[in-house]
Amino acid sequence: MKAVQVTGYGDVDKLEVVDIPVPTPKEGEVLLKVKACGINNTEIWMREGAYGQGGKSGWRPEGVQFPRIPGSDITGEVVEVGANVPESMKGKDVVLFPFTSSGENGLEHISEDMSFIGSEYDGGYAEYVVWPYELCYDMPLATYKDSAAFTVSGLTAWHMVEQIKAKRGETIVVTGANGGVGSLNVQIASKVFGAKVIAIVGDMALEEKMKELGATHVLTYKSENLADDIVKVNNGPIDSVLDVVGDALFSTLLQVLKKGGKYCISGSAGGQKTELDFRTLYLKHITLFGSVLGTREEFQKMLDAIANGQIKPVIDRTYPLEEAREAQTYFKDSGKLGKIILLPSEE
Repeated sequence: MKAVQVTGYGDVDKLEVVDIPVPTPKEGEVLLKVKACGINNTEIWMREGAYGQGGKSGWRPEGVQFPRIPGSDITGEVVEVGANVPESMKGKDVVLFPFTSSGENGLEHISEDMSFIGSEYDGGYAEYVVWPYELCYDMPLATYKDSAAFTVSGLTAWHMVEQIKAKRGETIVVTGANGGVGSLNVQIASKVFGAKVIAIVGDMALEEKMKELGATHVLTYKSENLADDIVKVNNGPIDSVLDVVGDALFSTLLQVLKKGGKYCISGSAGGQKTELDFRTLYLKHITLFGSVLGTREEFQKMLDAIANGQIKPVIDRTYPLEEAREAQTYFKDSGKLGKIILLPSEE
């Protein structure tokens, strides 16, 4: 089969198109013909070594073992089943829950043995992949491409909104609002939980599109007075922040949080380290949440909301599998809206 492997830490030249054997499903597994695979920051940062290198590079203590096939937002058709897998699975169109874990229900994402597809297991930058059948869910939409726009970013966004316990009528600032996680934060917070959303973007040409996704107000982080802008459009301080940017906006957004406000972060595209005056936290009674991925229950809730039309796919561009280098390069450009999808095989 055709696949793209990461051969080590470095730039996109570490992505190589290879021809390798089709994997065989073991007991409890299925073989999936991959139809679409979304791109995430996760596999790019893994390749770049942003999570660390060697034993600190992945989700497990031993680190990522190269070569590795990346990709975790996977949809496709089950074409073969392993032992002790119902034959009825064959022919199903599914989306894959992206990690294994021995954690009990509700704590799967914080289990010490959590292992991620595309990091600890070979992932979806390939024509075929094997995965436990119990982690295969019915596709929420009619097409593979649209259904691949949610897995990691959607689960991450859903869990972030659950973390802050968003309520109808509250005001939530969403950073990186035009990205994969951010665009879903906007939709989930506004259209599922009923909150008012202030979307932060770089390019105000995206304003109308962000409002279509559910944003009440759209502001640019390029403003010299962003804190004042936020307080003005909201007529006062905000209730919560959903942040994927990190350092670049951290101090500004702490300023505009109300007393008792909540700040949830699940990314640091704008800087991984920051300065923090602890007095800001305790004098304002602010709660900080670190968040990544989520639970199987949240994944099912997300799929139900997608199937019901509350959350819609936002896709910027698609690429054939062979152009994974170009796709990852484009992914890092600013100004895009939504997901970048690889298509290993035609729908």
